[in-house]
Amino acid sequence: MDLLQLIILSLIQGITEFLPVSSSAHLILVPLLTQWQDQGLAIDVAAHLGSLFAVILYFRKDISRILLAGINSIIKKGVSESDGRLFWYIVIGSMPVLVCGFLLHDVVSTYLREPLIIALTSIGFGLLLLYADLNGKRIRQINSINMRDVIIIGLAQALALIPGTSRSGITMTAALMLGLDRNSAARFSFLMAVPIILAAGGYELLKLVQTGEVVDLENFLITVCVSAISAFISIHLFLKFLENTGMLPFVVYRVVLGIVLFYIFI
Repeated sequence: MDLLQLIILSLIQGITEFLPVSSSAHLILVPLLTQWQDQGLAIDVAAHLGSLFAVILYFRKDISRILLAGINSIIKKGVSESDGRLFWYIVIGSMPVLVCGFLLHDVVSTYLREPLIIALTSIGFGLLLLYADLNGKRIRQINSINMRDVIIIGLAQALALIPGTSRSGITMTAALMLGLDRNSAARFSFLMAVPIILAAGGYELLKLVQTGEVVDLENFLITVCVSAISAFISIHLFLKFLENTGMLPFVVYRVVLGIVLFYIFI
């Protein structure tokens, strides 16, 4: 894979990881449509690492506060503050997708990475996102999240294993339907991304070690940097314009993408 292809794929990963448009779908479709060779496990690990760096850096104050509160709740064997509850909500909300991902990884990889499935999920879950955005009450903030909310959002997040669904998209859909405002829905979705990206990257790193694939350090570092920078900018711009623009631009993009895929592959 040449440098230009590497940069393009890294940009796609970084930009789409936190937007409600499905990064996995784009990383499947671009090589398929361009006939590029598979980027390999090392680049997958690097791309996830870059996205992880970006979200941790952007939310560093929130994450450090939540993490310290979570550790404090373990030491004291009890949760007495909102950040401590949020820590456990993020942990609990991550469980469904981690368990389903472990059990269904082969099924997803074998049967659900088809362009027509991506077209269906892109359109279907995109319209569901629009419905939630237009009809959600948007009166609750992130500190009002409770266990019921977390279970619903966590179960919804498991659907993101299907390419084209979008992890951020489906979690924001659920959060908006539960009455969270746009900013709170997005922030909780991004905070929930940390353990998920960490787990996905760790799994790919384990496979990389097991296969003994040779790692090109220069390409690895380029991918980490490009993915991290583009993801950081993507998060910042998304949160900056979300309250005014809403989800409509992303839904339009998803529907157009789905229609184009149907046209190409039917």
